[in-house]
Amino acid sequence: MTFEEVLPKLKNGEKIIRNGWSGTEEFVILVSNDTFEGIPVTPYLLIKTSDEGFSSFAPAVCDILADDWKIVK
Repeated sequence: MTFEEVLPKLKNGEKIIRNGWSGTEEFVILVSNDTFEGIPVTPYLLIKTSDEGFSSFAPAVCDILADDWKIVK
């Protein structure tokens, strides 16, 4: 799937990953409706890895143009 195809699914709460990743990546999620000290936070992406927990995720151009995205069940 392309990033354009998985983006609506990501926005609906699904987890996504690229087949091309071969490291410790498990999935990417969208965090929305978050607050910090009672103030709304702009939605952001997190990536879950098997060794570091969660980390912020910003897709690179190669991720956006890739066609090996899939939904994680």
